[in-house]
Amino acid sequence: MESGDLRIFQAVAREGSITKAAQVLNYVQSNVTNRIQYLEAQLEIPLFRRSNRGMTLTPAGENLLAYAEKILLLMDEAVITTQYSEHPAGPLRLGSIETTAATHLTPLLTEYHLRYPDVNLSLITGETHKLLQMVLDYQLDGAFVYGPIDQPDIEHIVAFEEELVLISQPGKSDMRELLTKPMLFFDVGCTHRAKAESFLNESGMSSYKIMEYGTLDVILSGVSAGLGVSMLPQSSISKAEEAGVITSHRLPEGYRDLQVWFVYRRNAVFSSALSKLIQMIEEM
Repeated sequence: MESGDLRIFQAVAREGSITKAAQVLNYVQSNVTNRIQYLEAQLEIPLFRRSNRGMTLTPAGENLLAYAEKILLLMDEAVITTQYSEHPAGPLRLGSIETTAATHLTPLLTEYHLRYPDVNLSLITGETHKLLQMVLDYQLDGAFVYGPIDQPDIEHIVAFEEELVLISQPGKSDMRELLTKPMLFFDVGCTHRAKAESFLNESGMSSYKIMEYGTLDVILSGVSAGLGVSMLPQSSISKAEEAGVITSHRLPEGYRDLQVWFVYRRNAVFSSALSKLIQMIEEM
């Protein structure tokens, strides 16, 4: 059993499909199929259940994945410890909530790339809970998410201070009228939802509707059209407000403060690339 086979097996287990795993690994699909079949023949037991909806792990596959995750993590950490230097290189896998990626990260990552051009930066966007889990699962080296987070395996530094505001279509100013409209958020796991529900309850709104949308642009478009209202960081809506397509409203003091944290695993073996990024964030 070779480490390359374990990486292919891990990718198929995570993606639930030969095709998706091949895309992630940048491999030919037939090569992924052959390596999985070879691994199953070597172990003399099926590792996956095949169906039209994809591939799911058998009990034997689940057992192997637990060991494969540990083995591959140790191998990756061994490589990282040999690569630490004042001139970082190699991959740096980052995640970010969309609002922070859109408003804060371009200057930071541009400066980082100028200083450390040999680092291969990658960035994905998502909601806080998903990104946090990817950090815990070692799929990301770190992520920019909304704090606070109470997770014993996570360390953090405060990256950005934000102000949360209520936004509505232009020309609307009556707060009680606005709070009767649907609240537009990214998804159920959106960090702002808890603050919104608390604010609505405190304002005497016992009945309200929350609608889920996929991107910041779609939320802004829906709010501008009068479909509903939303709570977003001031920095992420400033251009839309300047353009006159939405209006912002300040929230009470207990609801307006918002922090973006950069989170990473407490027990992570730091690469030079990650250490330099943390240093840059601390210097901002």
